[in-house]
Amino acid sequence: MNASDTDTRAAGSPAHLRIVVGVDGSEPSLRAVEWAADEAVLRGATLRLVYASLWERYEGAALTGELGKPSEEVMAEDIVETAERRARRRRPDLGVTSEILPEEAEYALIRESRSALLMVLGCRGRSGVTEALLGSVSVTVAGHAHCPLIVLRCGNDNQVRPGPAGRIVLGVGEKPADSAAVRFAAEEASLRGAVLEAVRAWRRPLHEPRAHPLIVGQPAHLQEAEAAELAEEALATVPEGLRVRCRTIEGFARDALPAVSRDADLLVVGARRRQGHFGLQLGRVAHKVLHHAPCPVAVVPEPA
Repeated sequence: MNASDTDTRAAGSPAHLRIVVGVDGSEPSLRAVEWAADEAVLRGATLRLVYASLWERYEGAALTGELGKPSEEVMAEDIVETAERRARRRRPDLGVTSEILPEEAEYALIRESRSALLMVLGCRGRSGVTEALLGSVSVTVAGHAHCPLIVLRCGNDNQVRPGPAGRIVLGVGEKPADSAAVRFAAEEASLRGAVLEAVRAWRRPLHEPRAHPLIVGQPAHLQEAEAAELAEEALATVPEGLRVRCRTIEGFARDALPAVSRDADLLVVGARRRQGHFGLQLGRVAHKVLHHAPCPVAVVPEPA
């Protein structure tokens, strides 16, 4: 199965200006193609569609060999062609390439992420918990991708919504200064003309008294004040003119971020590399929001 360059403009574009989409023939992956096409136009990038053929072997799907080709090859070509049509219908002037790779989806997509500007995946839930659980491919790639990864869960709106009503939510980590997640969130907000909202969760110590006033008119808890400082620090280096706001919420970040992102265009969280592990390992916050956020989620790799 060979690469298929469907547009010479896209084929000649630098790899770092490509947005990669993993496709598998499912409706969530086709919606991801549309979402990524919108994103590519915003960023002046091209679109690369990647299908890894071993997905379907494991899921037991097969077509007849009536066309004189192996059923899996027939199916792969049909999947890619359908995705191409969907992208072109969405954005007729967008440069698009596609490739069919005879290997595991996880390995293929992680390798593709090394030279991509951005990767987009649609979730593919299974059995009776489709709406609640994310497909294993999406979780694995989210934990090891070398570029920012956007995952669209079932039920997400596939529209990019620029304009004054837009909102990008940034989950602020422990080290927001010079954070790749902050830079990515600021860029997305700027491209869409959206508000960038930095959110930091905080919790009071178990044995702290209920009231611990600092200064009149200031947060009542030291932990809340520290959270506000981190949120402000995250926004200190964003471009001038970008509309921003800070927000602190009492509770666990893994619960607070899905709650505050209900009407957001995108929720952005960082993922830090861990020494001695293969690539990125998702922490509890990133893992929880990928499964439960009501909007698309961007997981941005952070340097060690």
